[in-house]
Amino acid sequence: MCGITGHWIPRVPELAREDVLRPMMRTLHHRGPDGEGVHLDPDRGLAMGHVRLSIIGLDAGHQPIEHPDRVLTVNGEFYDYKRIRAGLAALGERFTTRSDSEIALPLHRREGLDFVHHLRGEFAFALFDRAAERLILVRDRFGIKPLYVARAEGGIVWGSEVKAILRHPAVEARPCRKAALHQMMQVMVPGTTAFEGVEGVLPGHMLVIERGGDGGLRVESRRWWDFEFPRAEDHDPDPDPETYIARTRDLLVDSIATRLEADVPVGCYLSGGIDSCAILGLASPMQQSPVKAFTIAFDHDDYDESRIAIEMAESAGADQEILRIGAADLYGDSFESTVRHAERTFYNTLAVAKWHMSRRVRACGFKVVITGEGSDELFGGYPFFKRDLLLHAGDDGADALQKALDTSNAVFRGAILAEVRQSHPAWDALCGFTPSWIQPWMLVLGAARPLLSDATADLLGDYDPIAAVAAAIDPAQVRGRHPLDIAQYTWSRTMLEGQILTWGGDRVDMANSMESRPAFLDHHLAEFATRIPPSLRIRNGVEKWVLREAARGVLPEVLHTREKFAFMAPPSHTDPEKRAGLRGLADRWMNDDAIERLGIFDVDRVRALLDRDPAERDPVESRRADILTNHLVQLHMLTPLVAGEPDPVAAGAS
Repeated sequence: MCGITGHWIPRVPELAREDVLRPMMRTLHHRGPDGEGVHLDPDRGLAMGHVRLSIIGLDAGHQPIEHPDRVLTVNGEFYDYKRIRAGLAALGERFTTRSDSEIALPLHRREGLDFVHHLRGEFAFALFDRAAERLILVRDRFGIKPLYVARAEGGIVWGSEVKAILRHPAVEARPCRKAALHQMMQVMVPGTTAFEGVEGVLPGHMLVIERGGDGGLRVESRRWWDFEFPRAEDHDPDPDPETYIARTRDLLVDSIATRLEADVPVGCYLSGGIDSCAILGLASPMQQSPVKAFTIAFDHDDYDESRIAIEMAESAGADQEILRIGAADLYGDSFESTVRHAERTFYNTLAVAKWHMSRRVRACGFKVVITGEGSDELFGGYPFFKRDLLLHAGDDGADALQKALDTSNAVFRGAILAEVRQSHPAWDALCGFTPSWIQPWMLVLGAARPLLSDATADLLGDYDPIAAVAAAIDPAQVRGRHPLDIAQYTWSRTMLEGQILTWGGDRVDMANSMESRPAFLDHHLAEFATRIPPSLRIRNGVEKWVLREAARGVLPEVLHTREKFAFMAPPSHTDPEKRAGLRGLADRWMNDDAIERLGIFDVDRVRALLDRDPAERDPVESRRADILTNHLVQLHMLTPLVAGEPDPVAAGAS
């Protein structure tokens, strides 16, 4: 697991210098503290940099990897690499390293651009083909590993993180007003970032970059993988549950065993949820010694599930490390560090808690953990999926069931469940209904717009963020699908990559040089999960039913009937110390001059939000106010922290 960066600017070959590339690489040192390497080709205007976190081939994984006709830098892991290497060796291929990364070079030479279909794992990489004068930038199927690009001087600049791109002399750090509005409502348009001109390579996509006739570059984006749900009528009408349970179990066991492969110890994240408990329960019999399990415990009963995690760790014979998180841990310097690494705003300080956890993992001597991200996306685990199944799949009594659902998820209301049903014509046209997952963020948007300055509102005009997100979804992938499949697909193409795998995953883990491996996001398991009939994913109101049954033998009994828990940090309104912590950050970063300088929000309207007594709000309104305040504070600190500029907006520097 590493960091990559570089540029290809044929028109300005003199930029292919170490003094240009090295500052970009230094911004990624946390991703690769174990080594670094560069490839410079001034004749082509090409510069490629790599920083390394050694996981496999500890003493023989230096990058860039160069063959006579190709150059490669990789961030991530290619699983099954030993089998692939052996097969290629039998065909006469010779390898220069023991790294899993090197398999990409001979595969590309033999298979062309179709070689990506042979790769299993989480990865983002840059491969330059000298003979074809072609650069390809590839991102894994789900977007587990980040990769960003910017156009500059007739060329392209790339990096594992935005901050590397912003160090390039041809790229300017300019906050995007549309992106600011999206961040306030939490939902980004896929492929966009907080900064003008900087884009994310979409999950399951590659950029194919070649010389153009004008001396610049042609850039083509190609989709090479996507979630493929069957048409509604093609789902098994009379499924045998045992067939799906057994296959789910087999594929999950294989995925976990594959992700335990490393030349360093591998631990597990362990919450009290089904996903991480299943992973620990299945991983433990595969190891000769107790698995190290890392658990976060919060100081509020409504948000803490460590009791079940402790029960699970004892049952599995794991060596458990518990990190207890309180208000002092969630705000201040750790909050700012998390924003710097996330490179976008987050609505809940769970990101900060996970930043602390990755630091604890490294302090315990571990570089790798297996995690449970992706399970809810594959098996219908979120409460908004259940709501859409009840409302749109023709079940009798749906309204009564929804009312019961809303009542039992009180801490979600105002956060990830809308308390009042919403609809939008763009989503109704796309899906036949407005998915429940976006409805709470529509309400947040409604509360965020009045905070904008008049000038910003005029500049944005009639821009509709909700419609912009809908426009990024391929209609062919939702047309004719079951409502549950539609809900899962649209969430996975937006929030999985834009939230779960960024500020909830890679960015806060790699901030402390720690690799996370989400076992559920193995494409063999994912491709099977899309074919599991909806009636087995959510059965008799029980979400992730098929997964619960697949892991029944290793799960505590309480998890077989327990509803999805709120894996969020306690919001600031839940106690005075947290309120004071968030207000302290607001006072530091959002004095009146700072708000005016950023130029996006109205000072008086922001002050009214911050100064309102929490006692005047009901719980739903309090959660929404916490979301808005988190985003506001972070938008004011984002550019200075990510671009590495002096701190001109902090109150103490005014």
